Amino acid sequence: MPPAPSPAAAANDAEGMPQPLKQELFEGLLTNPPFTRSLGLSDTLILTGVARFDNEVYATLLDTKTMESQVVSQKPNREGWQLIGIGGDPALMHTWSAKIQIKGGEVAVIRYGKPPPKPKRPIGGGGGFGGGPGGSQAPLSPSEQAEAKQAAVNFREGFSSDGYPRQPPPETVEKLSRMSVEQREAINREMIGIRNRGMSMEERRRIYEDMVNRTSRGGR
Repeated sequence: MPPAPSPAAAANDAEGMPQPLKQELFEGLLTNPPFTRSLGLSDTLILTGVARFDNEVYATLLDTKTMESQVVSQKPNREGWQLIGIGGDPALMHTWSAKIQIKGGEVAVIRYGKPPPKPKRPIGGGGGFGGGPGGSQAPLSPSEQAEAKQAAVNFREGFSSDGYPRQPPPETVEKLSRMSVEQREAINREMIGIRNRGMSMEERRRIYEDMVNRTSRGGR
C-alpha cells in the first residue's frame, strides 16, 4: 500500500486540479448578458422615410436612443454612411427597409418603424417611395404648384417646405442664386411632395440642402 501523500504534496496536487469557480466571476455576465445587449446599429435605428430626387434615392434614419436623425444616399454622408439598397413593397410602408454601409464596411439592414409620437402632418395619399422603385409621388395641387413657382422666384425668403424655420442661411441663398428659376422650382416641387408625406422639418432640411448642393454643382 503506497504511503499517504504529505500535506504539501496534497496541496500541490490540488493546485493542478480544476477548482470551483466563484460566483462573483459571473456578476458581469449576469448584469449585462451578451444575449440581450445591443450588438448592432439596427437595434436602435429605424427607417422613417424614403424619397427620390433626380434619380437619387434618400433614406431618413432615426436613432431612437438619441433621437437624432440623418439622411443617407448613394453618396456617403458626413458620418461615412452610404445607402446601398432599398427593399420592400413601395405601396406598403411597413415593409420598407434600407441597407446601409457604415464607415469601415459593416452593413446593416434598417427596417421601417414609427417614430415616437409627435405632432406631424398626415401622410399624403400617393403612397410608394415618392418616385422610388415602383412608387410615384402624388400630383401637387394648383396652389402647391403656385407655391413652388413663387418660392423659386423669391428664393431668398424661403418657403414652408425647405426645412428652415425662417429664411435659408446665406450660403444656401448664394447657391440658389446660381441656379435657374426652373431648377429652383423643380427642387421646390420635390420638397412640397416630401412635406406632404409627413417628413419632419429636420429631415426636410437635410434633403433640401443635399438637393441644393448637388444642383449648384451641376448635378442636374
